[in-house]
Amino acid sequence: MEERKDHLWKVAQEVEERIDEMEKAGAAPAGIDVGTSKVVAARRRAKGIESASQLNAFIPVPYSRFTETILGQNEISYFREGSELVIFGSATEKFANMFNADVRRPMADGMVNPKEKMALPVLEAIIQTLLPKAKSQGEILAFSVPAAPTGKETELTYHEATLRHHFESMGYKATAINEGLAVIFSELEDNNFTGIGLSCGGGMCNGTLAFLSIPSIMFSIAKGGDYIDQAVGSVVGESATRVKVIKEEGLDLSRAPRDKFEKALHIYYDDLVESLVEALRRAISRAEKMPRSDRPLPIVIAGGSAKPRGFKELFERALKGRSMPIEIAGVRLAGDPLTATARGALIAAMYEK
Repeated sequence: MEERKDHLWKVAQEVEERIDEMEKAGAAPAGIDVGTSKVVAARRRAKGIESASQLNAFIPVPYSRFTETILGQNEISYFREGSELVIFGSATEKFANMFNADVRRPMADGMVNPKEKMALPVLEAIIQTLLPKAKSQGEILAFSVPAAPTGKETELTYHEATLRHHFESMGYKATAINEGLAVIFSELEDNNFTGIGLSCGGGMCNGTLAFLSIPSIMFSIAKGGDYIDQAVGSVVGESATRVKVIKEEGLDLSRAPRDKFEKALHIYYDDLVESLVEALRRAISRAEKMPRSDRPLPIVIAGGSAKPRGFKELFERALKGRSMPIEIAGVRLAGDPLTATARGALIAAMYEK
């Protein structure tokens, strides 16, 4: 135990020294979680890690000089594209609810949506509200990428290369980190970065099993918060955007549903969690080279879809219902589920040279 504490203290000291060197050179590292639902950036500041987020969505409205003036006066993020004003970021849901319409997304299923013509302009605009251009060429930035679902490896290659090219155009030396591994970096320092990290986002859920920070298994399922919103919307006759608002206003999975919305939300959350636990079981069972561990492995869960009260308990029940190939030490939620991946990316950036 003492050796482990000494090792962790030494790692922390090395990180602090690395950060000091970067800050003196005017090149503080950054981490960014480019998620389907939200983009979250994290940077090291004097008082600790500072994070900021934007909704990864947009909605176009017809251009008029008057509308443009009103948007500017209300500090709403937008840009003009031909005969339209493209409103993006956190304000889009308000507009969508006013017009009972669904927002549009630059990303789908965890990756840049090639079918959305406005995907790259909007995504770049959102990133630039959170991350300024590098002060000096070659500042280090780590960005999150998902594990590719089976059959979508080429889409992941396009997604990662597109993001890397944009970050490099901003002056950064960009490196990619798997979402699940970023969760481990953020939350499992006390376990020598050994365990299972799950990132439950808008477009998909990602999982990584790592030993001493080295990923052994990475997997994903194409279900997340968007799947729940769209499925619930289709059975209750509401827009997915409206369902998302209802869900985020205080869904409690630990109590019995009170109306048709909550009943549908419970059904599809059950489906999501069962799918995730089964995918984890299959990934571990099929692993050809699994490092041996002398102790049970913890599971830590992050991401916006894991925020509702009762989610952890729902996951634990699903886990107990299956025979896992390895022993699990327990399940816990990240300290801040929404920023955990970005903070883990920042930690990865701190170690880059």
